[in-house]
Amino acid sequence: MTTLDADLRRAAADAPHKEALVAGELRVTYAQLDAAVDALAARLHAHGAERGDRVAVLLPNGVEAAVAIYATLRAGAAFVPLNPTIKADKLAYVLRDCGAVAVVTDDALAPLAEEARSEVPSVRAVLRAQDDADVAVGDETRGPAFAGHVAGAGTPPPAPPISVDLAAIVYTSGSTGRPKGVTLTHANMAFAAGSIVSYLGMGAHDRVLCVIPLSFDYGLYQLLMCVRVGATLVLERGFAFPGRVLELLEREEITGLPGVPTIFQVLASAGAGGVAHDLPELRFLTNTAAALAPATIRALCDAFPSVRLYSMYGLTECKRALYLPPEQLDARPESVGIPIPGTEAWIEDDAGARLPPGEVGELVVRGAHVMQGYWNDEAATAERLRPGRWPWERELLTGDLFRADEEGYLYFVGRRDDILKSRGEKVAPKEVEAVLHTAEGVRMAAVVGAPDQLLGQAIVAYVVPHEHAQLTAAALRRHCAMRLEDYMVPARIELCEALPTTPNGKVDRRALAEEAAAAAVAR
Repeated sequence: MTTLDADLRRAAADAPHKEALVAGELRVTYAQLDAAVDALAARLHAHGAERGDRVAVLLPNGVEAAVAIYATLRAGAAFVPLNPTIKADKLAYVLRDCGAVAVVTDDALAPLAEEARSEVPSVRAVLRAQDDADVAVGDETRGPAFAGHVAGAGTPPPAPPISVDLAAIVYTSGSTGRPKGVTLTHANMAFAAGSIVSYLGMGAHDRVLCVIPLSFDYGLYQLLMCVRVGATLVLERGFAFPGRVLELLEREEITGLPGVPTIFQVLASAGAGGVAHDLPELRFLTNTAAALAPATIRALCDAFPSVRLYSMYGLTECKRALYLPPEQLDARPESVGIPIPGTEAWIEDDAGARLPPGEVGELVVRGAHVMQGYWNDEAATAERLRPGRWPWERELLTGDLFRADEEGYLYFVGRRDDILKSRGEKVAPKEVEAVLHTAEGVRMAAVVGAPDQLLGQAIVAYVVPHEHAQLTAAALRRHCAMRLEDYMVPARIELCEALPTTPNGKVDRRALAEEAAAAAVAR
């Protein structure tokens, strides 16, 4: 089985002058990327990074982040991707928890890394990226590297990693408030990337635009997938202006755009339909993090009539679990599909019995993409992983609630931890949100619970109207009352201009819940 680093070696050998990365004005070929990775890998090794060590990558989207990820792998270590908006206390916690030996960062973030380094004895070096440093590739081409990582780079790294070696620790939010480190081998990540590439039909001809942080596993896999097939990745630092994304789609002849609902809702409402004819190369859109509202799906299909839209579901612990073939979108717009190629998934009750169609239970996932466990957390690992069919196998308990239809297509109901309890009844926020999205004029909706002495939890909805829409909270409550059981109708509906989002582009439900709780106290 291949390793992630072997994918880059192969791509550089097969098409050395093919564009690998585009970031702003920088255009980097696979040969240039491979040479820069060699140089930084040697430098990491010179600073003591050995096979099996962990190296934190604290960088925004850009060529430097891609180089740092693959250089860490080539040095035989595992990379730990970190969002550049991370705060000092969390950074120190993660570095200490994973025992990082180095941090690769840039000038802007270096002071933060140095501050954390002073508290974490395992960190031996903070290495800075520098945009204007070059590394020679052959006799004529040059590309970006890292300051000081070219001349006298030191001893070459040890023997390359093999498929069972640790490739990454990806930290994800934990229910205790402490982030948990998901451990993934080369085999885990290579399998997941290969499976996704297969159902998307990706090849070397593709050009993917990534506005999602590489520190987020959805963004990270855009890099891994493009390198795997020798495609081109266009990196953008965030999704601030829809017009900028539309400009890049056209100028860079983008064939694939991964997004999350907040991105696609903005694009759909920005009049993207008027430029659809200018994007003949665009071939597929992919969505995850949460299901798209039916109205957003219709708007996207109108804006990009010849594009295949993939609704998907996944979690860091296995990367991707389900996808909906685009030809099923009209018949099952609310489904997130079937297991990705080479995997299995099913729904169980609390006793572990498989459930028939229509009944709600926990999704269980089986396949080569399932994580090895949580770093330094045996108790949390035991909650999510259980013995599988074979002695060497473990199955993933996702903690997410699903139902299936008669044909086996799966529907996300809610996260077990997100289920609200109002009037003694269980309420899935997604079910209330789906009804709100059917109201004319609703662009976005999010539902959370607020403490209530009488109800236990009061259902609170935050709704973003379309521009010029004439919405009122009272009208929306009447809309819900006609379509939902009494206990599911929001006790309060707040109209707002926008919903808060996390750095990964997801709706920040924690922030909304805190706002709802504060408002309840104030009342």
